[in-house]
Amino acid sequence: MQSAHVASRSPTYLAAQYRRIAARRGKKRATMAVAHSILVIAYYVIQRHEPYQKLRVNYFDQQRPETMTKRLVKRLKQLGHQVTLESRPTTQVVSCG
Repeated sequence: MQSAHVASRSPTYLAAQYRRIAARRGKKRATMAVAHSILVIAYYVIQRHEPYQKLRVNYFDQQRPETMTKRLVKRLKQLGHQVTLESRPTTQVVSCG
């Protein structure tokens, strides 16, 4: 439980998960959900004999970018802004090595 609390304050997937759940369900449930995720991660790390690889904070944003865009546009409209969206050409990042 303490590790879940600490993880919720770090810039990781677990912190993003905590914030998403805490907004809807409350802080205690979010802490328990993060603790459960830590246990699941530990199980698979031990089972597969692989090192843990952290997911980034923006993991949820990258999963469904259209949903994120709709939510942010809706929020801006609620704040009284007029929103016009234009698509940018996406650039591909090539990693060497």
